[in-house]
Amino acid sequence: MTDTKTTPVEFWFDPSCPWAWMTSRWVDEVSQHRDLDVTWNVMSLAVLNENNDVSDAYKAFFPRALRYTRLVTAVKELHGQEYVKPLYDALGTRIHLGKSKNPDEVIPAALEEVGLPAELIEHSLTDEYDTQMRASHSEGISRVGEDVGTPVIAVAGTAFFGPVISPAPKGEDAVRLWDGTVAVASYPGFFEIKRSRTVDPIFD
Repeated sequence: MTDTKTTPVEFWFDPSCPWAWMTSRWVDEVSQHRDLDVTWNVMSLAVLNENNDVSDAYKAFFPRALRYTRLVTAVKELHGQEYVKPLYDALGTRIHLGKSKNPDEVIPAALEEVGLPAELIEHSLTDEYDTQMRASHSEGISRVGEDVGTPVIAVAGTAFFGPVISPAPKGEDAVRLWDGTVAVASYPGFFEIKRSRTVDPIFD
């Protein structure tokens, strides 16, 4: 039976993170079965790790990742919240499904898909909206702590990192995982449940 009660959800994502992409597809699936009111917000793996000792290969990824978070933030500021999710979908389809590592190809195509001006690509190259981007990032991280990553989800005020899933479940499996995750995270004394990943993101 469909739940008719609207549940407020906040979702923080870095467009470059494949695990956040998988989780976002799961939330989209749950939204087909439950009445969720989802607000999509950016967070940044580059900002999260700017003071951490990470590999050179991971550091080399940050400038590209920053371009996407800066773009989404600029679009939100200039064109409104309603463009955040469509732009995330358009970017993620190219980044994760299309496996493109070239922002100069990904961004113009994504902007065109959602009907936004091509010149917005310039905002991905500047720190003009970094204050707003960092504020969004901090809001998400403040809910769960510094020792996590992306995504962060808050459901009716209860926040948690993840879940990290692959592939994203469908139908009843998606709803069952949703109910269990929210139930576990809602317990005030709950902090962590984890097992080693044995698969990469499965996008199909």
